[in-house]
Amino acid sequence: MNVFISADIEGTCGITDWSETERSTPYEYNYFRKQMTMEVKAACEGALSGGADQILVKDAHDSARNLDPSQLPEAARVLRGWSGDPLSMMSGLDQGSYDAVFFTGYHAWASCGGNPLSHTMNLKNDVVVLNGVRMSEFLMNAYTAAYYKVPVAFLSGDKALCDFAKELIPNITTVAVNEGRGGSVVSMHPTPPSGPSRRGPRRPSRTPRSATSPCRSILR
Repeated sequence: MNVFISADIEGTCGITDWSETERSTPYEYNYFRKQMTMEVKAACEGALSGGADQILVKDAHDSARNLDPSQLPEAARVLRGWSGDPLSMMSGLDQGSYDAVFFTGYHAWASCGGNPLSHTMNLKNDVVVLNGVRMSEFLMNAYTAAYYKVPVAFLSGDKALCDFAKELIPNITTVAVNEGRGGSVVSMHPTPPSGPSRRGPRRPSRTPRSATSPCRSILR
């Protein structure tokens, strides 16, 4: 079984301020870079426990050079940097045969109060709407997975996005690490995401139907 992981940072456990996402402010950023890596590591371990043989991780935040590959399991390959292809945060999904997609560190959509770092692709977009639904990066990338007939099995991020994801894909496993309150977040302890992430993704659906049918249902 092959698993594809797209990793962002604005839904990482405890993250609250833009300075914590940027390489230009290393004092704030370095801690959350490590936390992002640990959450990806936990997702990889969950995938391996569930029977995965190979994992491709797309570093999908900003420079796409955030993760520390040395901390990940040997079965994980990491796609760093931006190739310029239209799949963007899902780059590489079209280059192999995958049985499940995981998302880590994902965040709510632009103008959503569920995360002080909510946005969709960039800070210039106040609202992005597709077929009457406010578009998050998760929704856009879940549609990309559905296009390639790969089921979305796991998501970690803020509570607002996890709640939305459960409506979109009822059988998805989610770990809500943060809950936004205005410009602040209430977060779980930074260590526990490793536990749920290891347990959560163990049973990804092996049928593409679970990736495509929820996308149809939410647009009815």
